[in-house]
Amino acid sequence: MPLPKYNVEFSERKEKWVLKNEKTDKIIKETNTKEKMIAGGVLERALGDNGGSVKIRKLNNQIQEERTFPPEADPSQSPG
Repeated sequence: MPLPKYNVEFSERKEKWVLKNEKTDKIIKETNTKEKMIAGGVLERALGDNGGSVKIRKLNNQIQEERTFPPEADPSQSPG
């Protein structure tokens, strides 16, 4: 079963950084800064036991990096 996909991006409407489900657009977590969102364990705790693949985006919406939780769930053929 494929991992759920999420994005960390800046929401201009909320004026916060949000973690949201890529498929449903449901916001899972929001913080004032991107640093707080991606700091030690925050994403992993927000995703829970199911984990997922997270694209961390810059202000211009380009992908900065991609993370998989749990790390061992990262597909071997993935370039990241």
